[in-house]
Amino acid sequence: MKGTIYMIPCPISDERDVWDVLPKANLDVMNSLDYFIVENTRSARRFLSRAGVARRIEELEFVELNEHTTSSGDVERMLKPVLEGRSAGVISEAGVPGVADPGADIVALAHRKGVRVVPLVGPSSILMSVMASGLNGQSFAFVGYLPIKDGERLKRLKELERRALQERQAQLFIEAPYRNVKLFETMLKTLQPNIRLTVATDITSPEEFILTLEVAEWRKRGVPDMAKRPTIFLLGI
Repeated sequence: MKGTIYMIPCPISDERDVWDVLPKANLDVMNSLDYFIVENTRSARRFLSRAGVARRIEELEFVELNEHTTSSGDVERMLKPVLEGRSAGVISEAGVPGVADPGADIVALAHRKGVRVVPLVGPSSILMSVMASGLNGQSFAFVGYLPIKDGERLKRLKELERRALQERQAQLFIEAPYRNVKLFETMLKTLQPNIRLTVATDITSPEEFILTLEVAEWRKRGVPDMAKRPTIFLLGI
């Protein structure tokens, strides 16, 4: 009998207790597992320790699935124990696994091999930013990182602006935290004054900041405190 893949969310911020942001029912699943497919072993071990799992961390097995995993054969080897009857938990570095995350690779293979995949409840910064934005929750797209080069970035921003205005579809994107301010300043210079821009910073942390204003209003208000802080940006009407 094949095992099951459990998609286990973890906190986005380390500044709050694990069970302040996760349902306690997840712990029963976590306690049943001794095999974990993770984005980062160190952060996964820290999360499970903070969560208070019943087994000693040293008794658990971890394999890493991340941007450095380039071989489909590696992913197949990770799934092999599950095909032999051992269930596994998939854990991202932050938030929900499989969304903007390499965990999708193991899930895709699990479906092809007839393995059951069970998603558990937990915080997703993408969905939470949409929930709190006031933008279109009926139609939205997460497009990941924007290009780094200035010319390509400007072109991409105008494309996203056009989709937001013409299709009424909210556009979500992120940046490396140390480049947040530069991206924000670029948007204030180039976007139309009436388009709405949401800044969602440090979601679920005690310092959480989420605000939606028209670009014209942001120009008057100035740059919020987002330097080196995880942030999601949204455009919409």
